[in-house]
Amino acid sequence: MQYTDTQIKELETKAKTIRRFIVEMIARAGSGHPGGSLSSTDLITALFFAVLRHKPEQPRWPERDRFHMSKGHCCPLWYAVLAESGYFPKEKLMTLRQLGSILQGHPDRRTPGVEIASGSLGQGLSVGLGMSLAAKIDKMDWRVYVLLGDGETQEGNIWEAAMAAAHFKRDNLCAMLDYNGFQIDGKTCDVMNLEPVASKWQSFGWHTIEINGHNMKEILSAYAEAASTKGKPSIIIARTIKGKGVSFMENVCDFHGRAPTKDEMVMALKELE
Repeated sequence: MQYTDTQIKELETKAKTIRRFIVEMIARAGSGHPGGSLSSTDLITALFFAVLRHKPEQPRWPERDRFHMSKGHCCPLWYAVLAESGYFPKEKLMTLRQLGSILQGHPDRRTPGVEIASGSLGQGLSVGLGMSLAAKIDKMDWRVYVLLGDGETQEGNIWEAAMAAAHFKRDNLCAMLDYNGFQIDGKTCDVMNLEPVASKWQSFGWHTIEINGHNMKEILSAYAEAASTKGKPSIIIARTIKGKGVSFMENVCDFHGRAPTKDEMVMALKELE
């Protein structure tokens, strides 16, 4: 599908709105994970507002595409996208991590639009594989999208799922790797080097697409390429910037899991106007 410049601009504007929600809700909660939420924003904004087949007014619509956020600590992004899509009122976003809120620090099924709880890293690709196999068994044509963090791909069970997905030729499964180069302990290249990333996934039998994860045209083209690939699963390796959109958060490991202060929130929101 071809997208006009106007449509691209609308998605970029939407992504900026989502980033504002992320910053404000984490700052007001006083805890959360802004860095990886901001780095994945363009990927998930494009997915929900241009690619994913879903009905916000009917979250359990049987024919919906499935999305699973394997790196569950970045759920502020997911919550912001769900609210902006219409799954629940946007006012709920400011209840993040509050007792009794439907928006907890890691996603669970009390939140409309969430398929299954996540947060225990390394398990999400197996969840997505199970969903994609269910579609085959039920003779349904919905697609499955799984967002992975780069640090979590150091986990062995990611590669077990990768091997199985290729073996079963799950071409309705698309993984997106938020390759921002940082995890909670520092740079991924220092903790456990992932390179050569693309070659690894290719050797496991996956169709591999490498993009700039902040270029909306490249993102949309990658989703289209994944959907047209037959006989094997696809992974979009998105090179991103930790904390993207807020200058003092970009490529700063501390903001992996530190909430901005009130003053930092004001500065960040100003940058995102």
